[in-house]
Amino acid sequence: MVQALLATCFTWAMTALGAAAVFMARDISRRVLDAMLGFAGGVMIAASYWSLLAPAIEMSEGKGIPPWVPAVVGFLVGGIFLRVTDRLLPHLHLGFPTAEAEGIKTGWRRSTLLILAITLHNIPEGLAVGVAFGALAADLPVASMGAAVALAIGIGIQNFPEGMAVSLPLRREGMSRRNSFWYGQLSAVVEPIAAVIGAAAVVVAQPILPYALSFAAGAMIFVVIEEVVPEAQRGGNTDLATMGGMLGFTVMMLLDVALG
Repeated sequence: MVQALLATCFTWAMTALGAAAVFMARDISRRVLDAMLGFAGGVMIAASYWSLLAPAIEMSEGKGIPPWVPAVVGFLVGGIFLRVTDRLLPHLHLGFPTAEAEGIKTGWRRSTLLILAITLHNIPEGLAVGVAFGALAADLPVASMGAAVALAIGIGIQNFPEGMAVSLPLRREGMSRRNSFWYGQLSAVVEPIAAVIGAAAVVVAQPILPYALSFAAGAMIFVVIEEVVPEAQRGGNTDLATMGGMLGFTVMMLLDVALG
């Protein structure tokens, strides 16, 4: 649990580092933003399989049930959980007009809705890192410190452009540089919280570990398909966003295979 907390403090710090770009620039080009969003999506897709689903299937073998059952159940429940949260939590995706805000209708400011969208995005990332470190307590061959560290590094790398993608639009909305940075980095505060919860859950109840890994994967894939991909394609830079996604997938796959 301590390792999970420390790992997500790193991913949080990477978000803060990206958010600090607001002190050097007021805006970011749409092409760069789309490439960064594509990269983030690629990292999350690769992490969902290499760091979460594949280990969940492997550790389910020889347990008296088909090894695909925990992966299928956990994956779908993770997606359903994010769908329900998405319907309830007021938020607004980057680049979308205020009229297209999702969740329960409120009179909250556009900047608040933008922050909440990225905060929702960060919950499955923190949960994934926490469950990966919690898996070490199960002392299973498939779980390794290297794999957990690789996942934390991958999430941290993609959190850097995410921090920029929050703070710079807030600055463009008229918020001060200081407040844009503050709220940009604050969007990742849920990662350490989710990580500790995920690690604690699998430490206390090890049999749910394959389900927990798959749950995190399902939640991450939901975010990629429902949020990251549409946002990356919205600006018309489809090829750039796609290549960013390919690069992000490659980086995460390389990290997991090399370290895990």
